[in-house]
Amino acid sequence: MSAAERRTRGRAGHGEDAASDLAARLRARDLSAAPAVLNLLESSQPDDRERARALSDALSPRALGGEAPGHIIGITGPPGAGKSTLLSALVKHWRERRASVAVLAVDPSSRRSGGSLLGDRARIEFDPADTSVFMRSSAAGERLGGLATSTRAAAHALAVAFEIVVIETVGVGQAETDVADVADTVVVVVQPGSGDVLQFLKAGIMEIPDVIVVTKADLRQIAQSTTRDVSAALRSLGASATRVHAVSSLPPPQGIDELAQSLEEHRAAGALEQRRVRARRAGALDEFAREHGERGMRALGGRTAGERLLSTQASDLDTAALVRALEGQAGA
Repeated sequence: MSAAERRTRGRAGHGEDAASDLAARLRARDLSAAPAVLNLLESSQPDDRERARALSDALSPRALGGEAPGHIIGITGPPGAGKSTLLSALVKHWRERRASVAVLAVDPSSRRSGGSLLGDRARIEFDPADTSVFMRSSAAGERLGGLATSTRAAAHALAVAFEIVVIETVGVGQAETDVADVADTVVVVVQPGSGDVLQFLKAGIMEIPDVIVVTKADLRQIAQSTTRDVSAALRSLGASATRVHAVSSLPPPQGIDELAQSLEEHRAAGALEQRRVRARRAGALDEFAREHGERGMRALGGRTAGERLLSTQASDLDTAALVRALEGQAGA
């Protein structure tokens, strides 16, 4: 074996050890591992990509003996609807009940500069000294759908250690439906009197939520009217089972306890395993397309062929393993 091959094998072995260590810390509910996990998953360095795949393998349902126990909640809605204020109130509620919380807040990127403010640490209120709360802002980059590239993997990794993992999307308006392929429970936030309901009906967003929250309930009549409009829109779509809550985050908060209870009831009643299997398969197709582009998708036979292939794979495989199956099929 050449010196170069020994160095390559040594780096690979070290990478696997590092990934195994991070996986073990998450499985032991060591919340302090979260920053290192996110740094690894967000890295574009080739060595880190291999470590990230090893971490994904170590945290797969097959390795864990089942799905990660944390509740993944996606919160989406237009700018100014009150997502961050609502999330501040929910984090306070969960911490009062001693639940550990991780928040993945995705901020929009500038089309001109590519930069992002990453300002959710300022908008979402939490105690920075509280080690049971983890907050991470990331930039959406050029991705549509409201999520950053690493959000999917990050959410499922953190759900191993944290009791609640929240994804707050960029809030760019009507294209944020990717969160439905990641979260166990999807919350759409609506601002009263804004006309969002009609826009959401046009965009199809009203078809993805499990829970709809009308904010600023302290406005009373306007909020009540919006709540009625939302309920009517859901009935017209045949989605009357979707829960609707009117809340106010202003002190004293209104409806936060009931909303948190509704989120927990949805998770308890939902088909968690099936949702997560769909999420991993959708994530694998997205990652394959990102890595191999249109040529790779053509070699695969198109997205529909990819979906058929993934439907034959074991349900407890992680996203990285599913990507490898797609690559094998495409000869990539």
